[in-house]
Amino acid sequence: MKGLAAGIGVVFLSPILLAGTGMMLASSADAVQSSGSFSGCLTDIDSDKVAEQVTKILDGASGKDVHVEGLDLPAEQVPNAATIVAAGLSLDVPKKGQIIALATAMQESRLRNLGYGDRDSLGLFQQRPSQGWGSAQQIHDPVYASEQFYKHLLKVDGWQQMTVTQAAQAVQKSGLPDAYAQWESLATALQSAIAKTFPGTGDDADDKDTNQGEKPSTSTTGCASGQDGSGFGRIPEGSVPKGYSIPKEADPKARKAIEWAMHQLGTLYQWGGSCTNAHGSDPMGRCDCSSLMQQAYAHAGITLTRTTYTQVNEGKAVSPAHLKPGDLIFSRGTAARPEHVGMYMGEGLVIEAPRTTKPVRITPIKDWTILAARRVL
Repeated sequence: MKGLAAGIGVVFLSPILLAGTGMMLASSADAVQSSGSFSGCLTDIDSDKVAEQVTKILDGASGKDVHVEGLDLPAEQVPNAATIVAAGLSLDVPKKGQIIALATAMQESRLRNLGYGDRDSLGLFQQRPSQGWGSAQQIHDPVYASEQFYKHLLKVDGWQQMTVTQAAQAVQKSGLPDAYAQWESLATALQSAIAKTFPGTGDDADDKDTNQGEKPSTSTTGCASGQDGSGFGRIPEGSVPKGYSIPKEADPKARKAIEWAMHQLGTLYQWGGSCTNAHGSDPMGRCDCSSLMQQAYAHAGITLTRTTYTQVNEGKAVSPAHLKPGDLIFSRGTAARPEHVGMYMGEGLVIEAPRTTKPVRITPIKDWTILAARRVL
């Protein structure tokens, strides 16, 4: 599913292909033991309960009252799991591949973005700069690390016919090759719960193994068929899709913000631009992604901070499965530090100032990987 880790992030995300799949990646058993140990095999997992608890975290709960067996720090671990799933969706990796990635990260780091490990191992998957996985800074980016894992996995011949532990070991070359199996049930429950929060995905939006890329006709995300923006077809940049109107149920202030943003359609992106005179001759009066959000809401009487990094903390967190017109959605980078923001318009559409040389435009939400969503009203 293109762009569900963004154009979403979410993800969505940013890679360097490495030759071969046999590169050494040491196990982080020592690091994991020092960050909280776990023993026993998680097989009796209540998927419905996991989904309920995961949704609480993704909706902004602190984690204090959230309990998922096998996750001792859910407020940290669930967003990392969401990044892994988003990266998989953005690369069109089937459900099984996402489960393998989650099980691997649970074994290697307990789904924590560790700054240490065995020798020079780092991050969610304990990848090693010295073994060609990228720089320490890159590996410490959960989006980059997830994409690297998937790109190695996809190069393993027959990985889809392997068990989870066989496929994980083919990538990781761990000193504890059988350790991944204990996490399969929890990884499966997490993948199912998280995937449902992304627009246009659901229980059946998986598997090229069985569906050969067909799009599901229904969704459990609150986005009915056609509500992921795909029904509008190709949208010329800077134009309003034929047949679109702001939903009647939109909050009046959200309506004002969307209307104002739509008046900036077709104006060129300017990094650092104030968005105070997008149609004027001064480039610095044009919009970048966050100033478009700031000024749109300013004209609706709502004050927002200036940057994507701070806007991701505005208002309250909402699930991407329950977006309303006016919600801010974030992609690229990480959930905690996203690099792009757009405004949901309803009808499966998003208005954004995308990047240099591109105009303010409307895009279908199916092309986004949503790392976070905020309601500022």
